[in-house]
This record gives sequence, structure tokens and C-alpha cells, in this order.
Amino acid sequence: MYFLSGWPKRLLCPAGSPAEPPFHIQTDSQRAFFAVLAPAHLSIWYCRPSVLIVTYKELAKSSTQFGSYKQVEWRPDSTMIAVSTANGYILFFHIASARGEKYLYEPIYPKGSPQVKGTPHFKEELYAPSLNLEMKKVLDLQAPIISLQSMLEDLLVATSDGLLHLIHWEGMTNGRKAINLCTVPFSVDLQSSRAGSFLGFEDVHIKDMEYCATLDGFAVVFNDGRVGFITPMSSRFTAEQLRGVWAQDVVDGTCVAVNNKYRLMAFGCASGSVQVYTIDNTTGAMQLSHKLELTPKQYPDIWNKTGAVKLIKWSPDNSVVMVTWEYGGFSLWSVFGAQLICTLGGDFAYRSDGTKKEPLRIRAMSWGAEGYHLWVISGFGSQNADVESDIKSSANQPGILQFQFIKSALTVNPCMSNQEQVLLQGEDRLYLNCGDASQAQNPRNSSAHSEHKPIREKSPFSDGSLDSQGLSTLLGHRHWHVVQISSTYLESNWPIRFSAIDKLGQNVAVVGKFGFAHYSLLTKKWKLFGNITQEQNMIVTGGLAWWNDFIVLACYNLNDHQEELRVYLRTSNLDNAFAHVTKVQAETLLLSVFRDMVILFRADCSICLYSIERKTDGLNTTASIQVLQEVSMSRYIPHPFLVVSVTLTSVRTETGITLKMPRQACDAESIMLNLAGQLIMMQRDRSGPQIREKDNSPNQRKLLPFCPPVVLAQSVENVWTTCRANKQKRHLLEALWLSCGGAGMKVWLPLFPRDHRKPHSFLSRRIMLPFHINIYPLAVLFEDALVLGAVNDTLLYDCLYTRGNAKEQLEVLFPFCVVERTSQIYLHHILRQLLVRNLGEQALLLAQSCAALPYFPHVLELMLHEVLEEEATSREPIPDPLLPTVAKFITEFPLFLQTVVHCARKTEYALWNYLFAAVGNPKDLFEECLMAQDLDTAASYLIILQNMEVPAVSRQHATLLFNTALEQGKWDLCRHMIRFLKAIGSGESETPPPTPTTQEPSSGGGFEFFRNRSISLSQPAETLPASKLNLQKTLSMPSGPSGKRWSKDSDSAENMYIDMMLWRHARRLLEEVRLKDLGCFAAQLGFELIGWLCKERTRAARVEDFVIALKRLHKDFLWPFPVIPISSISSPFKNGKYRIGGGEQLLKSQSADPFLNLETDAGVPGAPRSQSWLGSIGSAHQEIDTASSHGPQTQDAFLSPLLNKGDECSIGSATDLTETSSMVDGDWMMVDENFSTLSLTQLELEHISLELASKGPHKSQVQLRYLLHIFMEAGCLDWCIVIGLILREPSIINQVFGLTQSSEVDGEMLHNIKTGLHAVDRWASTDCPGYKPFLNVIKPQLQRLSDITEEQIQPESAFQPANKVPEQAASPRAEESRSSACHSSSPPGEAGNSSAANWTEGPMAGSQEEEPFQDGTYDCTVS
Repeated sequence: MYFLSGWPKRLLCPAGSPAEPPFHIQTDSQRAFFAVLAPAHLSIWYCRPSVLIVTYKELAKSSTQFGSYKQVEWRPDSTMIAVSTANGYILFFHIASARGEKYLYEPIYPKGSPQVKGTPHFKEELYAPSLNLEMKKVLDLQAPIISLQSMLEDLLVATSDGLLHLIHWEGMTNGRKAINLCTVPFSVDLQSSRAGSFLGFEDVHIKDMEYCATLDGFAVVFNDGRVGFITPMSSRFTAEQLRGVWAQDVVDGTCVAVNNKYRLMAFGCASGSVQVYTIDNTTGAMQLSHKLELTPKQYPDIWNKTGAVKLIKWSPDNSVVMVTWEYGGFSLWSVFGAQLICTLGGDFAYRSDGTKKEPLRIRAMSWGAEGYHLWVISGFGSQNADVESDIKSSANQPGILQFQFIKSALTVNPCMSNQEQVLLQGEDRLYLNCGDASQAQNPRNSSAHSEHKPIREKSPFSDGSLDSQGLSTLLGHRHWHVVQISSTYLESNWPIRFSAIDKLGQNVAVVGKFGFAHYSLLTKKWKLFGNITQEQNMIVTGGLAWWNDFIVLACYNLNDHQEELRVYLRTSNLDNAFAHVTKVQAETLLLSVFRDMVILFRADCSICLYSIERKTDGLNTTASIQVLQEVSMSRYIPHPFLVVSVTLTSVRTETGITLKMPRQACDAESIMLNLAGQLIMMQRDRSGPQIREKDNSPNQRKLLPFCPPVVLAQSVENVWTTCRANKQKRHLLEALWLSCGGAGMKVWLPLFPRDHRKPHSFLSRRIMLPFHINIYPLAVLFEDALVLGAVNDTLLYDCLYTRGNAKEQLEVLFPFCVVERTSQIYLHHILRQLLVRNLGEQALLLAQSCAALPYFPHVLELMLHEVLEEEATSREPIPDPLLPTVAKFITEFPLFLQTVVHCARKTEYALWNYLFAAVGNPKDLFEECLMAQDLDTAASYLIILQNMEVPAVSRQHATLLFNTALEQGKWDLCRHMIRFLKAIGSGESETPPPTPTTQEPSSGGGFEFFRNRSISLSQPAETLPASKLNLQKTLSMPSGPSGKRWSKDSDSAENMYIDMMLWRHARRLLEEVRLKDLGCFAAQLGFELIGWLCKERTRAARVEDFVIALKRLHKDFLWPFPVIPISSISSPFKNGKYRIGGGEQLLKSQSADPFLNLETDAGVPGAPRSQSWLGSIGSAHQEIDTASSHGPQTQDAFLSPLLNKGDECSIGSATDLTETSSMVDGDWMMVDENFSTLSLTQLELEHISLELASKGPHKSQVQLRYLLHIFMEAGCLDWCIVIGLILREPSIINQVFGLTQSSEVDGEMLHNIKTGLHAVDRWASTDCPGYKPFLNVIKPQLQRLSDITEEQIQPESAFQPANKVPEQAASPRAEESRSSACHSSSPPGEAGNSSAANWTEGPMAGSQEEEPFQDGTYDCTVS
């Protein structure tokens, strides 16, 4: 509503001005002049510029006679001032313009700039007028004057002898007829008999009073603390005609202020609270509306120590009230009690070092024009003793403080409530929350949901769809878009009275004293009237609104003395020639636009509806306006000034509401009228005979009359509704949102029958649901279920000044105030209210319509949390607890498990039993998480179980989770589980481990753990000295998060238990030939692979089937099968050339020798290196391509992926290829050519291409070499052979065969190697001839191996373990079944090509591998 801005200004009296400090200030009715009183001085100040105009100084002699000045009151036309004095005199001063000079202060412009007058940063204000003060008359009332009040043409004076004097402004006493208060009858209400109780005390007199025009009476405070309301029963103001009403509950009243617009009387009390009363329309009794009081919750140390209320002042627009206390400080409240600002806490009350400040004591205050300034006469309280005396004097020196405010446009232009933007107006600038106009040009920009990104990332036209879903551009960042109002316009039209923004948030318009101006956020330009006379001839009276590209406003034409309704086109020049003008009978007080209708509320209490449509005549575009309907409201509205807002809506209550969305749902169905805080609804009357609409043309359609009004709600400050429709979110879009001050918000929600069923006759069509929010609402985002607001924030700058400064600056006494944007979710409040009322079906419909919102999980969590806290901590038993209902409701959503556990983790342990009694046993919920594969949520439940169950139960569940996490490769979770299991075992379970976070991506690719080893893998294996292969086992164990586990406490039972699980998992991985997963597992969990492999060498670590192992490694490591040059094989395709279209994406693998210098020491991923030589291969590829197209029977091995659907797709297709994929299956390009000879260079190029084709990704090569070293150290020679085969490096095979010579090697293993190699040889002959050349190379070693095994096996054959036989028998069968799936009859040429086709997928796989593996199974980083 209202927000403090910046620091207050101090207005210093000019040199030579009186040294007496001022103590009272009063503004005139226009708020242009301020009368400031000192004991013997009367000064007049001007508002803008804030300067002193004239001072009247009382002579010493007359000052002794009259006594010091006490109070001052302005005549309504600002021509006279009455001043009361201590000795019972009233002095009447006349204000006249000075004869000679017209202006006192003139702006001075720099030389040589004649046009400067209209540019900013120079003197922008009008001159201050020159005035004279002369005393006209003195009136002696012969008793001390307590209160002075202007009432129309009279002055009402209350004296201490209990009399009320009615004095004419000309100084006449109207027959000098004083009314004795003792003769005025008082009663509880006006209905009781005429003979009410009289005051009955001799010494009762009025202490404070204020006249309320809309109630036609006086709110009074008596000197004994009682409060009441005095009203004349007829037009004659005599003792016989006056009646009084008591407020029975108030006995300590101190002061009073009335709000004319809302008919409220605010009485300050000695207790420090303010009681706000209204008059009951039927009985005339005083009714308590609400209280303004600080709560001990917000202000525990000050709430009852403020002293009595000293002053209360309502703002000029009656929307906020300022309250000050005797002991200092002030607070600002909305009409119905929402607290906006209080200076008794936070940075206002404490310095940055934590010491308490002395609160500001306010002796008098008055609001300036339009509420932009609060003029305050301050007297600071007792200063600290250590502060120098000159500081003390500086704080108390004669001066006026001016607090600056910015306010919501809703306070003066309530038609803005159908917008979703927040618009604040200051005296010279506007604050918008719509970000930048270049964002979102869609008609429903208000929810152009591509938000959550700050304004600096703005993309032009971020979302072109018409109803985009998601978060709105109205959120996202905390900063305002500030628009400086044109200084040329402000210079002659200050202050700004109204402002409006269009639906898209791209254009704003402002109205000052005369005319108006508008601004485009796209062009960043203001548009003003070209003809200044036209601007000065119109006064906008009823606000303004945007309709598409038009500005609609109601104004008074000073030239023709005529009320008008005008429409201006934004894009044309601002000139009356382009405006559409409609004459209006009476003055317009309020204006609003709904779809293509304009609604006016006029001073004769009538409502007029107009239709508005766009018209194009040739080049000119205008809007035409026609009267549709007039409705007289004079029967229901006592005073037109009481109407706060008028809105057309499509809201209605009748039976026609169904889910079919009738056409009328979009029509103007009802008028909402806020009458002094009462929300009144008038619906169209559909009870009469209906005319079928299609029989008439739309122009002749007669609009239905309106029913008599119905009161919907009380204490309403603002109403929000929208004219949009959305079938998915009907609950939210067809609801009516109300802001009710201190009572929070209310929503009038429609209730729909489900699935087109007939609605129950007993079920009402709508329901009013109240809910509290923590912010002051300024806009409602209907689809997003959000309330937008603003809040004051403060910044301390007192550290910039030292205590020894000559003057204590205002910057030290006050913090710097800024306004922050804020927003709040309200959906959980509404769902909860529906569940309380047993409307679970409606709650479910509403929740399902909002389930796509990004913060919907948070909504469910908030609802569960709030109900749990309330019910579990309640002292009395709850007869009908809501928690089981809420729990059942949440189970309807897939987020149920997360919601419950997040709520539990954020709640104290004492409430868990209550929670899980409602939502279910945590053990069951844990098992549900495991079934749903939601391991992170399961881990959270484990912590709950650890606290609620015995250790054995939590260990059992932890084991389950640990095994599942191992299987899924969730390494972070695994590490947490190891720690967790150890903690349970060692009795550390009192400190539960933190919830495992979601797995963070690895910083590099591949197995990064070789950085801990002492070997450089950049050398090829054959160059490694034999000594380096016998690595120390201690080095092979990485220092991972749990790597230290095996070095200490290894004998504890708990560690043994964990080791057993790890061994079991490693055994499974080896049995399933998942070497890649085994490597990741060992790296991530610090598993001592070598030691375990040594023990399992003859059991799990034995290769059962070499062929299956080889195929599996090819698939897992994306390693292509070897290629045979087509020229060396007889092929049925020999006469044709089959060429694959060469692509840009070459395989990021290593070629033969030149590229083997891999640097892998410090865990640097190989991907960047592979990219560096990729370019050179790309150029080589072109040469190969051109060269090879001239030779017969050559085949290019350069393949490109035919389609790249994304990483997941490419990995899948890469691993699905077998070694016998037919080249006819692919999309190959046939080229017909005649070839003659084959040159040597082409043979070389073919060799290079084959070398390239036969290598897998660089990272796979690094991983395979690493595994080779592990198996070599562990002595698993059969696995070394398999890896040597896939790498096709004879040196590895030689090395293994060299090791087999030693007597330590088990004969069983040698036999296994021999039979395995023979099986590979057979398979290569039939299915994969690419392996034959390599197998031929190692044939001599194989022969030697056969000799050794025969020698060893003959003596041992009798003792061969029986269990080996079925395994040996099983492996050929497995091989057969595997090879039968591969078309073994396919020609060798195809086999060669298929290996190349396997390699096709390499680039995609490679690009995937550059990133850390996306799938958890492949994530191999040691964090």
C-alpha cells in the first residue's frame, strides 16, 4: 500500500527565523500550504518547493495577553486561519497575495539555455507564491480552548468548561449559542428512548474531536477517557437536536481520527493500541471494527512499553493510517489493520553495533499532497549521556522532517486490480514489476511463464505462445523497473494523482493536476500533449485505464464546463483531434474496463455501462463508445464518496455453473461494488423471460437488468478478478480474491460437480475461504497461484559516521529505506480450508489442475507441515484431527513419499510418531521407495528409521538400500551407506549421517583413480620394465572417501559385514563380465580390487568363456571389432564398390603408434586430447576419400552416423551392434566406377584407415590398460589375455606367456587359457575374421603354452576338481547359442564391414564419454 523511501529530509528554517522550536503543523484542504505553530509565531510553508513563505510574529505585549499559541485550523477555501491560544482567545488571520511580487522563489536556469525550463535536472517545480498574513479578528471565549475543528462554513470549538461553541468563519458566534455537553443525551445506540443518560459530571469536557462528513457527526474523546460519537438529528445544530452514542469498551481514549471514505473512527488509547469503530447502519450504535496493536510475537521487548497513543493521521486517500506513541516511534497500517511499517524494531530501533537507538518522538505531523510526504515536527527523546551537547541540540533544533513515501496505484486507481502487474507510484517516478517490455509480447504476458531468470538474461519475445504455462515474468528478480516521470509534464502538473499500466506491461500512463501523459517501455519515450492548452483544459476525475492500445479516462472539460469520457489512441499524437469524446451527465468518480466494456460510477450514485470497439476510417484508427445500460444505486449508497471501487466481473452464483463452460461465463455477469469496505455484488437477473440470443443481432441485444445487491464480505480493501478463461484452472480463474487487511485474504471459490454429474442441491455453488499470508497483497497471479506484493527493507549506513561528528546526521538516526518485491504461495491454505470443510473432491480437482506448477511439491509439504505442527503441539485434544485427511489427500500424488520424508526431516523428532501414525509406517514407506527405485528418498527414510527403530532394523534396511545402490551405481549414496552401516555397528548412531545428496557429476571422465598410482600409463605395455608391473598393493588402493576403511578396524565385525557385501557385488560383476562396472565400483568406493582378485583368482576371477567375455568387452567399452582389407578376401560384392558417406564426426579414438603418448597421470581426461588430433584426421579423411575412389576393390572405413537423435539413442545403438551386422542393413551409398591399378600410397592409406577403425575411444583404451595392470598384479592371467586380445598388442600376450613359465602359475589357469584361445580361434574363423591376423601372430606362443599345459596336466588330471566339468561343458553351449544368433553364414566381407559399422557409432559414444557418464553405472570419478 504505502512504503517508506530513502531517508527523511530535514527542512531547516531560513536564517533569521525564530529560534523557538515549532510544535504543531496543520495542512490546508488542498495540501498545498502548511501552517506551522511556535509559541509566538505562525509560519506558512509551501509544499513544492518545500519552503517557508511567510511568518507572523506576535508582539511581546499581545503575546502576554493572549498566551502562547496552541492549535491552528484552516478555512476550507484556504483564505483564513484560526489560531487558538492558551488564554482562551481565537485569532483569525487573513491570507492574501502580496501586492508587488507574485512569486517568492524563482527557478534560475544556466546561461545560454533558453529551453532548459523543460529539461530534467534543473528547477522543475513551479514558483512558490508570495503571501501576506494579517490578523483580522480576535475572539475571547473566556475558557481554555481544548479542541478546534473546521466544519464546512463553521468552526467548532470545545472549551475546558464543557461547552461547544459554533463560530462562523467571519468571527461571528452565530447568536453566541454555546452547547453544554451535560445537556446532550448519550446512549448505547440511537434506537433507545429519547431520555438517554447525560454525562452528568461537572468537569467533563472534550479532549479531542474530529468531524466526519460521511457520517455527519463528530467522533469525540472526553477528558475521562471515554469516547463517543455526537450527531445532529436534524440540520439545526442545537443542544436539543444533538444525540450521543457511547463506545462501551473504551475508558482510556487519548485521541481520535476519522476516515471519511470508509466511515471509520480510530480512537487512540493509553494502552498503546488503537480501537477502530464504525457506526451500525441499522441501530446507530458504535461497533468495534478492528484494533491496531503491536503483538508480543513481533515486538516482544516493546509491545506494552510504547506509552499512550499520541497522534493518529489518515492519509489523503484514506487508505492508510499513521500512529505515533508518547515514548516515540511510529507505525503505518492499512485501513483494516494490516501492519505495513513500524519503527520500534529492526534497523529503526538498533544501530549496526547492536545498541538501541532513542526512538523518534513526533510532536505533530501532517500528510502532504497525495500522501507522498509526511511532514513531521520531531522532538527526539532524552539522548544518551555520552553524546555531546551539540548533537543534542542538532536533533532538537527547529526543523521539520519530511518522510517520503511511494504507494500502490490501487490506492487511487482501483481499476488496476484486474491486472497482474504490481505498479507503485512515487511523486516523480513509477515502480513496475513487469521486468522489461521486450520480454513476452503475448496477450497473456502476465503469465509468460518462462521465468526464474533474472532480467539481464532477457530474451526478446521469450515466449510467443498465447497461454504459456509455468512461472510468470512478474517474478524472477527482486529489482523494480523504475520509470522516471517526464519532468516537463511534472513541472506544471505535480503531483501525480493516478497511474495505470496496460495488460502486457509495456505502456504506462500517469495523470497529474491537469491532462495526462503516457510512456512506452519498448521505446523508452514519454508522449505529452503537443498543445499545452488542451492539457491544461482537462482535469481527470475518475481515474484512467488501458483498453488494448487505447487510454480510457473520465475528465472534466474546463473550457466547456462539461464532464466527458475520452478515449485516446496510444500510437497517434496526443491531441484532442484524435480522441473520441462522449459527454457524461454527472461527474465520474470511478472507472473500470472489463473486456470490451467500460463501467463508470458517477457522483449521482449511478452506474453506467458502455461498449467500446475499435474503428478504422481510412488511415485513422479511433474507438467508438456507446451506452449500453444505466443502473441507479442511490437507494443503496448513502454517499457517493463511500464507493471505493467498482468492477464488472463474470462471477455469478446461480445454478448455471457446470464444467461445460457456458458462453455466459465470459460475459459481464455481475457488478462488484466496494462500499466503504463492504463488498456488494449485483448479478444479472435471469429470472425473467429469456430471449434467445441468436434470434437477435448483437447490436439489438437488450442487456438483462441487475438483481438487488447482496453483501459478500466485510472489511474489504481490494478485489481481484480476471476476465480470462482457462478450462484447466477454472477454480483459480473464476474465483474472486479479496484483501481484508489484518484479517488476511479471502477467496470466493467456485465449486464444480465432478465428471459432468448433476450438482447436489444442498451443495452451494461457491464458498468463501479465509487465509492468512505474510505479505501485503498487491496483485494476484491467477494461474500461478501466487500473490505478489512489496515490502519495506532497510539498510544501515551509521557506520559511515563517528560518534564525534559535529552533527548527528539523519543517516545515523534512520536507516535507508528501500522497497523490495515479494511473492507468496497461497494454494496450501485453500486446499487445507477445503479439506477442513470436507470438500476433498474439490481440493483434489484444484490440486490436480495445479500439479504442473514447479513449486507444487512445496505446497503439499507446507500443508502437511502446518497441520502437523498445529495438531501435534496442541494442548487440548483435537476432536476431529485434520492430519489423517491431509495424509490421505497427499497420497493421491506421486510426490507422496518425498513430501512426507521432507516434512519429517524439517520437523522435530518429538512429532514424528504423530506424523507416521497418520501417513503410515516408515518401514513400509521405505520399501515403497525401493520398489519405485527412488533411492535418495529411501535414504532419507533410513535416517527416520535409525531414530525410531532398534539398530538391527535400520541395519537390515540399510543393507537393502546399499545393495540396490551398488546395483544402480549410485556411488555417493554407497559411500554414505558404508559410513552409515559403520556408525550403526560402532554405536555412533546417535549422530545420523546427513541425507545423501543427489549424485554430483564427475569432474572428469573415465577411471580417475590412476592418479594415485605410481605408474605412467602413457607408455605402451611393451616398453614397461617387468619390475614396474609388480606394483605395491598399498598404492593400488585409492584414498577415496572410505579408502582408509581397510587399513584400520579391518578386524571389526561391522567392517567384515560391509566387506562381505562388497565382495558379493564384485563377484557378481565379474561373473556377468561387467569389467567396466567393476572398474567404476572399485574406483568410487576405494575397493581393494587387487587383493580380492588374488583370493578369487581360481573362483570368481576365472574367465569361463573367452568368446563371450571378448564380445562383452567390445560392447561395454564401445570397442570396434577388427577389420580385414576387402582386397585380401574373396567377396561376393567384389565387383561393386560400397562406400559409406563420409561424415564430419570421426571417431575420437587412438590410431596405432603415433598417437599413443597419452598423458593420464593426474587424472586428466583424454577427451580434449582426442579432439586436438581430430582435425588432422578430418583432413586426412578427405585425402583418403579422393585417393581411394580410384582403386579397384577398396573399401572406405569412414562412417558417419546417419541420424543423431541424442546421446541416449546413440549409446544404445552403439552397444546393440554385433560383430556380424550386415552391411546391407545400413543405409549405404552405391557408387559405380571403373578402377585400374592400385598404387602403394593407397595401400598405405588403407592401412591407416584400418588402424583407425580398429581402435575404440581414447577413454576406453585408458580404462582397459588400467584394468590390464590390475589383473596383471593380481595374477589373473586369463583376463590379461582377453584384454590383450581386444587391444591386439602381441607384447601383452608375450608378457603373459612369459609369466606362465614360472612354476607359481596354476596349471588349471593355463589349461583355461589354452582352451579359451582355441575357442576364440574357432569363433574368429567363422564369425570374426578380423581377429585371424592377430591370432596368427601369437600362434607360436600358443603352441608353447600347449606344451607346458600338457606337461602339467598329465600328472594332475586324476585330481581335477569335479565341479569344473559342467562349467567346461557349459561354455561351448553358451558359445553356440551366442554365435547362432549371429549370422555365421554371412560373408567375411560383411564381417569386416560390420566392425567398421560398429565403429560408426564411435563418435557419438565418444562425445558421450567426454562428459562424465550420464548413467550412474558409468560414473567412475573418485570425489
